[in-house]
Amino acid sequence: MRPGWVLCGGVLLLIISCFASLMVGALPIAPRVVLAAWLHPDATQIEHLLVQTARLARTLMALTVGACLAVAGVLMQAMTRNPLASPGLFGVNAGAIFFIVLSSVWLGAASLATLVWSGFLGAAVAGGLVFGIGSLGRGSTSPVRILLAGAAITALFLSFTQAMLVINQDGLDSVLFWLAGSVAGRESDLLMPLLPYVVAGLVFSRVLAPHINILVAGDDVARGLGVRTAWIRGLMGVCVIVLAGSAVAIAGNIGFIGLIVPHMARRLCSHDHRWLIPASALLGACLLLWADMVARVAILPQELPLGVMTAVLGAPYFIALVRREARHG
Repeated sequence: MRPGWVLCGGVLLLIISCFASLMVGALPIAPRVVLAAWLHPDATQIEHLLVQTARLARTLMALTVGACLAVAGVLMQAMTRNPLASPGLFGVNAGAIFFIVLSSVWLGAASLATLVWSGFLGAAVAGGLVFGIGSLGRGSTSPVRILLAGAAITALFLSFTQAMLVINQDGLDSVLFWLAGSVAGRESDLLMPLLPYVVAGLVFSRVLAPHINILVAGDDVARGLGVRTAWIRGLMGVCVIVLAGSAVAIAGNIGFIGLIVPHMARRLCSHDHRWLIPASALLGACLLLWADMVARVAILPQELPLGVMTAVLGAPYFIALVRREARHG
C-alpha cells in the first residue's frame, strides 16, 4: 500500500478514535450527545461537562503520550540498529520514575505539576547519562555502548527507586499510579507546558529522517556520504529524551508502545523514515487511545492501569517478534 494512503487512513482512524474516546467510560455517552456538547454546549448537562473536561483532557493526554513513545521507539531502533530497542532501554523511564519518587516521598512535593516536571527532569538526566557514557572512549558513539549504558542506568535507577519505597512506604500511594502508568485524573493544564517540547521533538525527528535513512545503512556508508554520525546520533538522542521524557512525565511507566508500534508501522507503511515517523506517531496515538478505552470499562466500576493494558496488548506481539528474530538469526 502506498505510504500516502496509509497516512490518510491513519488520520481518519485517529479522528474516529478521538470521537470514541469521548463516548466510552463508566457513563457511556451517545454520539449525538458528544456532538451536541461541542455544537450546542449546555453547562447544566453533566454529560456535556464530562465530554468537555475530563474526557477531552484524557483523550489529549493519551494521543500525545502514544505519539511520543512510538516516535521515540523509531529513533531508538534506528540509533542502536536493534529492532528490540525501546525508550525503556535508554533509562528514560527509570530515571523519570526515580525523580518522581524522590520528589514525592523525600522532598514532599504534592502538586501534580511538580511531579510532572520532576519526571521530565529525571528523564533528561537519565538519558543524558546514558548518551554521555555511551560516547566515552575512542571512536564515534557506539550503539552497543549506548545499549549497555542504558541497561546499567536503568538497573541503577530502578534499584534506587525500590530502596526509597522500601524505606518510606507511606509515600507509595502517591506515586503508585505513576509506577503502573495512567492518564486518568490528569488535567489538560499539565499538558500545555510540555506541548512545545513535544511538538519540537516530533517535528525535529521528521527533519532528521533523511539522515536517519543513511545512518541505518551503516556508519561506513554514512561517513562515505558525508554524514556526521556522532552528531546525528546526538540529535536523535535529544529527541528521544524530550519525547520519552514528556510521555513518562505525563503518564508514568507505559511499556510496549515504543517497541511494537514501529514494527507495525513498517509493515503497514514503509522502512523510509520520512514516512515511518509520521505513520508511527499516528498509529501510537490510536493504539494508546484504544488501550485507554478498554482500561476504563474492562473491570467496571473500577479502572485498570493503562500500563497493564499496554502490557496485555503488547506482550503477545513482543513474543511473536522475538520468535521471528530468532528464526532469522
